Amino acid sequence: MAVADNIARIREQIQSASKRGGRSSAEVALMAVSKTFPPDSVREAYAAGIRVFGENRVQEFAGKAGALRDLTDVTWHMIGHLQTNKAAKAAELFSVVDSGDSLKLARKLNDAAAQLGKKLAILIELNVAGEAAKTGMDPASPDLEQLLSAAAQLEHLEIRGLMTVPPFSDDPQQARPFFRRLRELRDQIAKRHLPAVSMDVLSMGMSHDFEVAIEEGSTCVRVGTAIFGKRHKI
Repeated sequence: MAVADNIARIREQIQSASKRGGRSSAEVALMAVSKTFPPDSVREAYAAGIRVFGENRVQEFAGKAGALRDLTDVTWHMIGHLQTNKAAKAAELFSVVDSGDSLKLARKLNDAAAQLGKKLAILIELNVAGEAAKTGMDPASPDLEQLLSAAAQLEHLEIRGLMTVPPFSDDPQQARPFFRRLRELRDQIAKRHLPAVSMDVLSMGMSHDFEVAIEEGSTCVRVGTAIFGKRHKI
């Protein structure tokens, strides 16, 4: 079973990277990014022990969620850019939104979670490199401070940490300064002990650079291609 073999190899890499970073591999969650892949592929990863999955599009996941409803111990993450008009559906389908990038979106998610009677976890996505083509908040903008300050009033949200996607490079080492910067930002926010804000999650690292991310402190790596292979077009 190729998926199971891939997951076993990735877990070995996580263990090695954690050791190099002076950490325990138990501190690092492996998220299988199942976007574009069918429910059968998700079940293969599930059978190999994966319990955290990431999806990029609300509509796509809505189409396959029913076929996976029996996987009750899975945590589903929304990791793609989320438009505010899809916040209600996202709050219904997912346990965690990793791509929180505005106070407006956070308020929409909070209202939707309140209607559902649930607590929704979110991560704040930061565009650490300042890339114009990417979403995420500018760490230096007042928008980040506004969101952090408003957290205590968003009673159905829990801000759990930060997420980023660094500039792509064939050389994983090129991502290191961006991962390091996100960790530093996380540490700065954590020291403030803000109400309703915990900074225990640092989501960074994908198929090509997750080992470097782990060395720099990642607590969750988002791996798709290295688990499932080449993506299906949708």
